[in-house]
Amino acid sequence: MNVIEMTRELGKAIQQDERYKKYMAACAENDTNTEIQNKIGKFNQLRSQLSVEMQKPDKNADALTSLDREIKELYDEIMAMPSMVRFNESKAEMDALINSVNYIITSAANGEDPETCPAEPPQSCSGSCATCGGCH
Repeated sequence: MNVIEMTRELGKAIQQDERYKKYMAACAENDTNTEIQNKIGKFNQLRSQLSVEMQKPDKNADALTSLDREIKELYDEIMAMPSMVRFNESKAEMDALINSVNYIITSAANGEDPETCPAEPPQSCSGSCATCGGCH
């Protein structure tokens, strides 16, 4: 079996993982949720209106403020909906899985032992103590 064939097998394994199944179920739930889709449509419409308003040479500050406030409120409303919360949680889990897979593959391609390299990149110091959780 060559590398591409093995990668296709990895793809199949990912699709059998519970995190993938949970993520796909959450996607399908949101895609068929009329309330969410209507709110997302309205959100996109408001963003478009804001963009048009911002491009006008004689900008209406009140209209810009009102549209911005309405967009933020609608965004918060969408993100708080239970199916959107489930989607975001499952997406974070799926992203973590894919990041781990990518890190292992990259580490192996850089000469590390794929059997023993970590599944996640080591945490490093950003140089800013303001965001630090403490040195390890």
